[in-house]
Amino acid sequence: MRGKGTKKEMEIITCKVENSFTNERLTHHSGLGVVWDYVRSKGFVGLLNGLFPTIQYNSLKFSNVQILISIVLAHMSGIHRLIRIENFTNDPLVMHLLNLKSKIEDSTFKDRLSKLGDRGANLLQEGLFSQTRKWLRKCNLSRITIDCDSTVSTVYGHQEGAAIGYNPHKKGTASYHPLLCYCSEMKLLVNSWFRTGSAYTSNGICEFMLQTLSILPSKVKQIFFRADSGFFNGALFDLLEEKGHQYLVKVKLKNLTDLLKKQAWEKISPTISISEFEYKAKEWKVSRKLRAIRIMTGFSTYEVFGTVYRTPRYAYFCYCSNLKGLNAEKLHTLYGARAESENWIEQTKNQLHASQTITDDFHVNDILWQLAVLGYNLSVMMRYEADYKIWKQEPLSFMRWFINVPGKVVHSARKVYVKMSVHYWYANQWQNFAAIVAPAA
Repeated sequence: MRGKGTKKEMEIITCKVENSFTNERLTHHSGLGVVWDYVRSKGFVGLLNGLFPTIQYNSLKFSNVQILISIVLAHMSGIHRLIRIENFTNDPLVMHLLNLKSKIEDSTFKDRLSKLGDRGANLLQEGLFSQTRKWLRKCNLSRITIDCDSTVSTVYGHQEGAAIGYNPHKKGTASYHPLLCYCSEMKLLVNSWFRTGSAYTSNGICEFMLQTLSILPSKVKQIFFRADSGFFNGALFDLLEEKGHQYLVKVKLKNLTDLLKKQAWEKISPTISISEFEYKAKEWKVSRKLRAIRIMTGFSTYEVFGTVYRTPRYAYFCYCSNLKGLNAEKLHTLYGARAESENWIEQTKNQLHASQTITDDFHVNDILWQLAVLGYNLSVMMRYEADYKIWKQEPLSFMRWFINVPGKVVHSARKVYVKMSVHYWYANQWQNFAAIVAPAA
């Protein structure tokens, strides 16, 4: 007979779980209902329908708007490649939102987008500029920062327009080389060009900037243009100066370090020295002031006839800018802030999968790029307009806790509901955000 203090081992009871694929009307994207309400409220359905009207035929199952919007929603849900987007359109919630009678085959995507072609890519870009201008008005600023950059998208096939060029990730591999710029105050991708991989970083930059300036609302009187050394371009500086804009660009010159070593340096701290000097490249119309900073990173030691010597090692940075009143140290700090734009490029490419849904047709790939970019901007702006704290999240974080939430699509009393788990950790945050973005009628 055991006493009160006798210990008894806890038994583990196991049971077998039976699996089946019989449940219907389940969705993995419960947040898309709110996203869809936001898309409609901003007039994107009417905009796309006006750009690409669909003539009804008996054999035609899907409108151009259904094709285009399904791709945008797929990228916002973290889905890329046409075969996966095909499966995405079989989701019961997606079918209900877009009024689809059946899933859209990947061959249908290719065929319809190829018919839009180069003209369709240009129309789509021009049409989306109007919405970008509306979004930019929301910052209510007369001066904005434009961070410009290019990015390499490697391909593994024989896609049209892909070419071998600068590719730090896969040297000698064909790629595309899009050019893009962001409004830093809003993290908004203002303009982008989908380009062949052999295009140099600053190819067409003056035309690109003229187009970008035309997008800006009238209230924006001045921009601060910031870019890396790939945009060290005299014609670009001439354009920005002529338009009354400011710029800060890292210098790119052959033998730059040797040039900097010859300059006179002013020591402003034990490890930092600065220098300023005039420079005029052969193709430049005027000379410009370059400002450089030299940062001591350590010492090199060497021995001569038994005597050990130490010489300082330096890292050199040089900038071209028409900003007044800032020395090289302050320019270096200001330039460092553009690192944030590198994160936005990563989010656009790897979280919204821009340039990762590709076909053999260059113009189709251009359209797919623009639709993914639209998905990025929608993700940014719906959070910007609703909640500043949520706006600071990465699109992937937002996607995981708000969009990609499992649920069940239920029809009841002529209405459609999406029922999610009562134990969902972010239920209150989800409901609060949805109420702001898509308030009940």
